[in-house]
Amino acid sequence: MTEQAGTRLGPLTGPPPDEDVDPLIIPASDDALSLARKFVAAAPEPELPTVPDVANTLLGCLLLLAVLATCYFAASIILPIVLAFVLMMVFQPAMRLLERLHIPRGIAAVIIILIFFGSLISIATLLSGPAASWAQKLPTGIPKLQERLRFLSAPIAVIQQVATRAESLATQITSQSTPLPVTLAGAGLPDRLLDGTRNVLGGVLEMVLILFFLLIAGDTFLRRLVEILPRFKNKRQAVEISQQIESDISAYLMTITVVNVAVGIATGLVAALCGLGDPFLWGTVAFLLNYIPILGPLIGVVTFFLAGLLMIDTLWLACLPAMLYLGIHICEGETITPMLLARRFTINPVLVVIALIFWYWMWGVAGAILATPMLAVTKIVCDRIESLKPLGHFIEG
Repeated sequence: MTEQAGTRLGPLTGPPPDEDVDPLIIPASDDALSLARKFVAAAPEPELPTVPDVANTLLGCLLLLAVLATCYFAASIILPIVLAFVLMMVFQPAMRLLERLHIPRGIAAVIIILIFFGSLISIATLLSGPAASWAQKLPTGIPKLQERLRFLSAPIAVIQQVATRAESLATQITSQSTPLPVTLAGAGLPDRLLDGTRNVLGGVLEMVLILFFLLIAGDTFLRRLVEILPRFKNKRQAVEISQQIESDISAYLMTITVVNVAVGIATGLVAALCGLGDPFLWGTVAFLLNYIPILGPLIGVVTFFLAGLLMIDTLWLACLPAMLYLGIHICEGETITPMLLARRFTINPVLVVIALIFWYWMWGVAGAILATPMLAVTKIVCDRIESLKPLGHFIEG
């Protein structure tokens, strides 16, 4: 057999190949040989996925379950602390601005806290009048809503029948056993309201105290953490994670607040044009609901639909406030907010919904508001720790 013209080139590194392996044939040229060698030398080797250690993974899962159980059973203590840390990250830029003006940190912290809570109290005072007027309209408006929602009576009746049958079946099953007589002594409604008010005031006071001392402390905790970490790599990693969390969460909350203000203004104008009245009330409702992704706007659509049925006689005009509010939310949620936050936050929306449901069950409305920031913090931490990078990639949208 006539030998092909050219040079038989085996692997560029390592021993020559065996005779039974077909080698790569290239033209006999020094330039081609050197070019091939440079190409192989410059090509990076593919990174193989690391197999996680099963024991460490199980220990991490047990630690996570322990932390979640602590958060559930000690919610009255932990929730104000988490809220204080989130507000501290939001107020850090204002603290630095006041420091540049040579204002002591203690006085600056007091100024920021007074402005924040003073704004909340002022908004609540302005909303008290419209909210009271709507509360007076509800007893007379419920029969009107029942009349206009009569078309839903048939499916509701079917659901009630199914629920009644299930309840009777459960009663028959449980009646076969002989339960012990138990006497329940429940507290009255005034006592429950008093206990709830006392718990809320205690949580707010705890949050204010912790927030005040966090604003005064500044970067003290980060400095102490850097001092006790053994390696320079770990020190740099801790500083990068802290700075990234503060920057991203502060930017997220400030951006969302500005967007929500715009949504509230647009919703107030819609309420005034559609004849709902009290535009400040409806704008504030839209502003607050927009802090809860996905579920908040859904609640808003239902609320505006019921308010339209209550205040507007024509049926298609009664649906107009809810449709306009939904249009505002679609424009905001699909265009404006992704454009402003896409570079910082790309989180899987399915995980956002799961986090909303979970943290609402855990901590109520405050947990639903904190769900997205906590998920973002988890992603930031996982992206910068080698062993947790697969989890950060899983959270990414």
